Amino acid sequence: MEKLLQIEGLKVEFKVYEGLLKVLNGVELALEEGERVGLVGEAGCGKTTTMKCVLRILPSPPGRITAGRILFRGQDLLRLPLQRMQRVRGRGIAMIFQDPTAALNPVFTIGDQLMAVIRHGSRDAMNKKEIRRRAIAVLREVQLPDPERILANYPIQLSGGMRQRVCIAMALSTEPELLIADEPTTSLDVTIQDQILRLLNALVERRGTSVIFITHSLGVVREMADRVYVMYAGSIVESAPKGELFSRPLHPYTQGLMRAVPKLTGGGIAEGIPGRIPDYLNPPPGCRFQPRCPHAWERCSQAPPPLKEVEDGRQVACFLYEEGA
Repeated sequence: MEKLLQIEGLKVEFKVYEGLLKVLNGVELALEEGERVGLVGEAGCGKTTTMKCVLRILPSPPGRITAGRILFRGQDLLRLPLQRMQRVRGRGIAMIFQDPTAALNPVFTIGDQLMAVIRHGSRDAMNKKEIRRRAIAVLREVQLPDPERILANYPIQLSGGMRQRVCIAMALSTEPELLIADEPTTSLDVTIQDQILRLLNALVERRGTSVIFITHSLGVVREMADRVYVMYAGSIVESAPKGELFSRPLHPYTQGLMRAVPKLTGGGIAEGIPGRIPDYLNPPPGCRFQPRCPHAWERCSQAPPPLKEVEDGRQVACFLYEEGA
């Protein structure tokens, strides 16, 4: 299948008072046409920063992309003129942010905001009545009752679950080729989370949209993704089809994540991973996971391991899987 999105060697620094935070350390990620990919890792590992680079909405300053390419249908997004990049944001790539309250402007009605998105991202010229009809249709598609009334509401008049459905409607209203869902259920209670995930899954399957799910939850990944990328401290450490990753994780960090999942059937307390994510001001030399890794050896502190294919469709960044190791 054709590669829809390809991230190669992406590096990002943030300038702060103390110095430079070396946040992304050569991210490698690829997404094929119609594929659903999960991106998992601890808080602060760079998942959202990576996706902000894709959309070129990284706050600059203090953020700065220092190396790498982001190819969308063969075009390097980092070198596109701003006007063409704005068209990509509307029609090619859309993003659902994790906090719907922050994503929606409180001083404009839902109708004002949704219709502005449709007007900006529509592939065809549409008059005001057509834009309104489209807005009502997408609100109905995300199962919001009485969409005509909701268009006249302000965000504060809606519940958290309804606001998140509005954000999903906005993201899908222009029929993007790629949807980035950045922990879209973080601020919702458990029952609403399940409804939103089921709705999102049904919509992307019906439309054939490619998706990147950013999440902390391995359960969400298991439900929503075809393939999984595991991220640690600014680097991709493992990539595998969902079934293979859960049945046989290869990277020591992925193994630690699996052991940290609470066991609802009993059998003891879930283990954690000792230590913490490294200081980005002074990251450890070599592999950034080596201070926490139970299998670390001398070479791990000398150079960062490259992300290499070790089996068909599986990649891992670990010297334990080099030939002869």
